[in-house]
Amino acid sequence: MSLNHHPNQDTMVQIRWLIRRDMPEVLRIEEESFEYTWTEEYFLSCLRQRNCIGMVAEHNHQIVGFMIYELHKSMIQVLNFAVAPEFRQQGIGRQMVQRVIDKLSQQRRREIVLEVRETNLSAQLFFRKMDFRAVSVLRNYFEDAGEDAYVLQYRMERAEQDFAPGLAPKNRISNYFDASDAA
Repeated sequence: MSLNHHPNQDTMVQIRWLIRRDMPEVLRIEEESFEYTWTEEYFLSCLRQRNCIGMVAEHNHQIVGFMIYELHKSMIQVLNFAVAPEFRQQGIGRQMVQRVIDKLSQQRRREIVLEVRETNLSAQLFFRKMDFRAVSVLRNYFEDAGEDAYVLQYRMERAEQDFAPGLAPKNRISNYFDASDAA
C-alpha cells in the first residue's frame, strides 16, 4: 500500500481500454492475484472476440487493475478482474465495477453476472458491498481445482424492492452471505 494513502480516500485512477502494450502489466497482476492464471494467448483470444472488452485502471502511468468482460444482448458478463495486490483496498476495484454498472441501461442491458470461486471470500465480500447477490452454485465449475463457483448478479433494479420489508425470498447462498455480515 502506498505510504500517503488515507483509508477513506480512493486512489484516483484513469480507466481506459486495454491496449496491447498493457499486457505485460496485466499478466503480472494476473500472476500475483490468482493461483490458476490466464495465459497471454487466452487473454488475446478472448479480446479478439467482437463482444469482449478489456479495460485497465491506470495510476501514475502504471496499470494497477484490469477487467475483461463480454457484452451480451441483455447482460454484461465479467470474465476476469483483478487489482494489483499493493493497490487493493483503495477504491480502485469499486471504481472499475462502477464503470461497468454505468454501462447498464433501462432499455437494454439490465444485469451484470460473474462467477467467483467458492474459496475466494475476499471477492465474494467485495461484490456483496457492490450490491451483487449470489443467485446459484455451479458444481465443479473450476476444473483446475474441482471447485464450485458462486454465480453473482447485479441487477439494475433489485427484485427485493417488490416485496414487503423482510419478506423477500432468500436462497441458501444469500443466507451464507448474510451470515458473513454478522461476523
